[in-house]
Amino acid sequence: MNPLVQLTDTHAHLDGAGYDADRAAVITRATAAGVTHILTVGCDLKSSQAAVELAKSTPHIYAAVGIHPHDAATANAETRAALQQLIVSSDKVVAVGEMGLDYYRDRAPRAIQHNCFRHQIALAKEVNLPLIVHDRDAHDDVLTILREEDAAAVGGVLHCFSGDIAMAHACIELGFYISFPATITYPNNDALRAVARSISTDHLLIETDCPYLSPQKFRGKRNEPAYLRYTAEKLAEIKGLSLADISRITSLNAYRLFGIGDIDQSARIAYAIRDSLYLNITNRCTNSCTFCAKFKDWTVKGHQLKLEREPSVAEVRAAIGDPSRFREVVFCGYGEPLLRIDLVKEIAAWLKEQGCKVRVNTDGQANLVHQRNILPELHGLIDTVSVSLNAADAATYQHWCRSRFGEQGYVAVKEFLTLAKAHIPEVIATAVALPGLDMAACRAAADETGVKFRAREYNELG
Repeated sequence: MNPLVQLTDTHAHLDGAGYDADRAAVITRATAAGVTHILTVGCDLKSSQAAVELAKSTPHIYAAVGIHPHDAATANAETRAALQQLIVSSDKVVAVGEMGLDYYRDRAPRAIQHNCFRHQIALAKEVNLPLIVHDRDAHDDVLTILREEDAAAVGGVLHCFSGDIAMAHACIELGFYISFPATITYPNNDALRAVARSISTDHLLIETDCPYLSPQKFRGKRNEPAYLRYTAEKLAEIKGLSLADISRITSLNAYRLFGIGDIDQSARIAYAIRDSLYLNITNRCTNSCTFCAKFKDWTVKGHQLKLEREPSVAEVRAAIGDPSRFREVVFCGYGEPLLRIDLVKEIAAWLKEQGCKVRVNTDGQANLVHQRNILPELHGLIDTVSVSLNAADAATYQHWCRSRFGEQGYVAVKEFLTLAKAHIPEVIATAVALPGLDMAACRAAADETGVKFRAREYNELG
């Protein structure tokens, strides 16, 4: 098992009779495949009871209890009371569900499905647990009920997501995660892959929904948690990330929603994304950008970046280890690295001795900070500098980026871009695709300085 790949299956049905002959072996195979935690989900009172018993007897398995829309006609006041008793009977119960609407099979009258769904949302709010929502061919009504019942108060997940991009973003606005099963591996499911591509990784979960929905490689055979890796690999491909990235991100998301797992939330100095190593050397910054994610969360692609203190040169080198493992090393993090120009120069010189490619991501105001042109000092040490331009004029820049230097900050950014060409081989101006920002004008502003331009996706860091 790769220790960097530790997956959480957020939706399984391990209580099913199809596992009676080899349930223990299925769980063992899951562990061997890097699935460290499994949420087994009830569909009616009997399966909910079985899920709780399995969770109680198995350390890394947790349970959800609920009534599936197919079984909505069996729900009554006594059933709801029994579900509540299951919840209070064990701290291994971490969600209510699966619940929701299913207009594809329509095994229960729709009015009864609606009532059952609403009652379970009320239960989830009463016990303060997130929801696991089933939605098949009922997108509009699912959204309506979630809104009317204030489901955002507890949040949850749209499991086995089958809606479109608009539906996904509407759910995210309500505070819900979007979970993908192995259907994203099916050759003809481009629409679902497009949904996955459009969503920030901060809102993604993965699941098997076993014994159903086996990955393409095992179509027609029983699914099991060990196959979660195939979904994770496809999602990594879709998002342009590594399997380790997706493993870390989705496990952190599962931890945040369900409290499942033991996630390392210690401060990070060096953190890997894909085949690059990023260095987080300060949380101080010249700007207070209105769109900066650190004002609500200090994580990037599952890495916690809030520093307890600024690291020394020795600590940074120790955190890097062997830099030859990476395609490039990037000074980035949740702060402005060139505030620590001396450390950047010393570490960059050491990295170049190791034959590494070095990049700096900066807001481009270092010359104002240090009251000198620092670019000649980076000559021969930095291969690429990526500068956050983010606007086509000073007033717009200040509106979004709130430089401590006022509108003079934008003037300094453009001057930095112009001067950088003489000292750094590759200079790139970037702009985040903020709502309403004129990206064509930003590109033109970059052209004025004679450097490359790259648009960055809004709300998708790393």
